[in-house]
Amino acid sequence: MTGHIRIVNDPVELVPLLITFNDSKYKQIYELLNKTWLSEEELAQQLHHQGVGECIQLLKKGNLIEEQWRMPAPGQKPVREYRATYSKFRANFQCNMSDLSDLLYLSVSNDETLRAVVEQVEGEIEQGNVSINDLARKFDVSPMFIRGLAKRSHKMDVKGQGLVLLDGTR
Repeated sequence: MTGHIRIVNDPVELVPLLITFNDSKYKQIYELLNKTWLSEEELAQQLHHQGVGECIQLLKKGNLIEEQWRMPAPGQKPVREYRATYSKFRANFQCNMSDLSDLLYLSVSNDETLRAVVEQVEGEIEQGNVSINDLARKFDVSPMFIRGLAKRSHKMDVKGQGLVLLDGTR
């Protein structure tokens, strides 16, 4: 593993990190990818559990892994394989405590009300309301909360000052 450093300048980028390391399955996947290149299928076989695809999607969203195509044996299809990108971490940001508390809550909470908010935000995006600030006003939360919610979700992501729905092929 190289000595690449994950520099976090935006506190929202903590959300995928905290989700990954707060879930024992996700943490195991990250640790395996920290050692070698593995495909999604190889990870599922080694760990004997579901959810590897969701974890890979979250790790990609957090820019924590890199991917490449594995050259197949003759007559076989190429397979994507993954590996952890960073071996060190550095935070370089400042935010108010309210925003930090929102991000920590979003990262470690299993609150069912979050699911309802995510679904409402996704509905707004489908209707064309993609502005982070407009969504924050509509749901009476901070823009940081909306951005953190998008980083937590498997269906949406932050692009500039707006949100986008992911098509699942990312």
